[in-house]
Amino acid sequence: MSSAIPEPVTKLIEGFSRLPGVGPKTASRLTYYLLRAADEVSLDLAAALTDLKEKTQFCGICFNITVEDPCPICSSSDRALESIAVVEEPLDLMAIERTGIYKGQYHVLHGAISPVSGVGPDDLKIRELVRRVERGQTREVIIATNPGMEGDATAMYLQRELAATGVSITRLARGLPTGGDLEYVDSLTLMRALEGRSALS
Repeated sequence: MSSAIPEPVTKLIEGFSRLPGVGPKTASRLTYYLLRAADEVSLDLAAALTDLKEKTQFCGICFNITVEDPCPICSSSDRALESIAVVEEPLDLMAIERTGIYKGQYHVLHGAISPVSGVGPDDLKIRELVRRVERGQTREVIIATNPGMEGDATAMYLQRELAATGVSITRLARGLPTGGDLEYVDSLTLMRALEGRSALS
């Protein structure tokens, strides 16, 4: 970057540019917005980022992001222990929770199998899922990976890994758009996909 731009400005632009979906122009706009904004805007953002890194962790059971371990869902006596919905990301969990109809447990894989991106089964929380199911309380595993090649590959792998456990393995109904992400699906479509889930054969 030009030497006419002070180093703190350059560093923040580069920092924003590393975020997904943020290009150089957007990164520059965000940086210059913060320069012009009231001090508390920047300071609140800095404090929020510090809290994010210092106060959050993964739940030791479902691997959702949480402040307390176990997370509120895993520690709730109102949640059914018999079913586990397996999702790729915490945002997918939030999308299902917004429907208000699912009252079971979750398991967050933190990604999907993608050989192109160098993500294999060992990079995901799959072994932890198998161990959870083998403990014997689970009767149904709902595979709620995103529709598309990576989500389908992950679903097939999970089906093979869980086959010996004897649990019922279902997948969300295909009212979901192929290639779409759960986090962007409206609640009604997602609710129907949950209700219409079918057994994986």
